[in-house]
Amino acid sequence: MSGHSKWATIKHKKGAQDKARGKLFAKLIRQVEVAAREGGGDINSNATLRTMFTKAREASVPLDTIERAIKRGTGELEGVRYEAINYEGYASGGVAVIVECLTDNRNRTGADVRSLFSKNGGSMAEPGAVSWQFSRKGVISVDRAANEDELTLAALEAGAEDVNDLGDQWQVVCAPGDLAEVKAGLEESGFSCASADLVMLPNASIELTDENEARKVLKLIDALEDNDDVQNVYANFDIPDAILEAVSV
Repeated sequence: MSGHSKWATIKHKKGAQDKARGKLFAKLIRQVEVAAREGGGDINSNATLRTMFTKAREASVPLDTIERAIKRGTGELEGVRYEAINYEGYASGGVAVIVECLTDNRNRTGADVRSLFSKNGGSMAEPGAVSWQFSRKGVISVDRAANEDELTLAALEAGAEDVNDLGDQWQVVCAPGDLAEVKAGLEESGFSCASADLVMLPNASIELTDENEARKVLKLIDALEDNDDVQNVYANFDIPDAILEAVSV
């Protein structure tokens, strides 16, 4: 299991996402807008927009706010034009990091991301230097109360590739293009899906057994995620539960 996934779960428990509600809304709205611009405003024919729309609604973003974002993306309404840009780098311990951004000023964003890496014990890398260590996947989170065998059977029948144990949740993994279909299949089988998203999953993880090193990695991840232009941060670290609990205090 990805240590980054476990860390995100712990932060959610501690209410970090609630504190950043306004910032989360802004990031989701940007994602909806860019998805509409790149693939059109019809959620039935634009799978990425459909995923972003669902994600925004699950986060309680008002429907009219989402609709205005779609119209800005399709050009029906004027607005700031955002572009997607990814950065790659390394955190302490050689941990690979991918930073996905949506920005209206790539020079500003690039400088900010580089500064965050430098200030938090990391370093930027050339494009492609670490991305080969990740694969784009559809990921669905299912309530832990679900029976593992029944969930696995339903997931595989719906077209999923794997089911992972995240401690408090089950993680169902599928091909990016199958996300909507697998989620619908799980719900038809009676399972409650907490979230469904397109993410970059590490092909292998680096285990961090030193508490100080783990703190450095998590500090960098948190600093990057706190930047307004950063949409997602992916990293290939894994931290043993005992150390994760210690650094989460």
